[in-house]
Amino acid sequence: MRIITNNSANGLGAETLRRRGFRLTGPRRLILEMVQGTDRHPTADWVHRQVRRRLSRVSLGTVYRNLRLLVEEGMIKELPGIAGPQAGAARFDGNTTIHHHFTCSECGGIRDLSEAVDRSLDRRMAARTGLRISHHRIEFYGRCPACQARQGRRRRSRKRR
Repeated sequence: MRIITNNSANGLGAETLRRRGFRLTGPRRLILEMVQGTDRHPTADWVHRQVRRRLSRVSLGTVYRNLRLLVEEGMIKELPGIAGPQAGAARFDGNTTIHHHFTCSECGGIRDLSEAVDRSLDRRMAARTGLRISHHRIEFYGRCPACQARQGRRRRSRKRR
């Protein structure tokens, strides 16, 4: 897990909440730190478990309300639910810069991809369709290296039988 203090990559730390007129409550600050401090793309349940380690009385409802507020304020992103073990569970991303994702169809893990986003695609699609396109997101799916290795071990063990 990589730690990003106050999400310095995009300047959307806890102080930004104060400047926007929101109280910086203990749970809100911790929720923001948890999402921005990991590249795991956590679910609300994961965030809730992490926050409860430090503030044991925080409810799951409080976590959901604060996650929604942080998404609305553009401080974190919400990724739609995926297929697989985490089916239907929204995931959250503290990296608000424009980037693509890879989702493992076996374990459900999500990774940021560092490949440059092709902004000319928006212009080309707008010219072709007449639509006004503000942005796009490309999702890649497949198996991560760990799941590939597990599958390889299962195949080898079946061949030995």
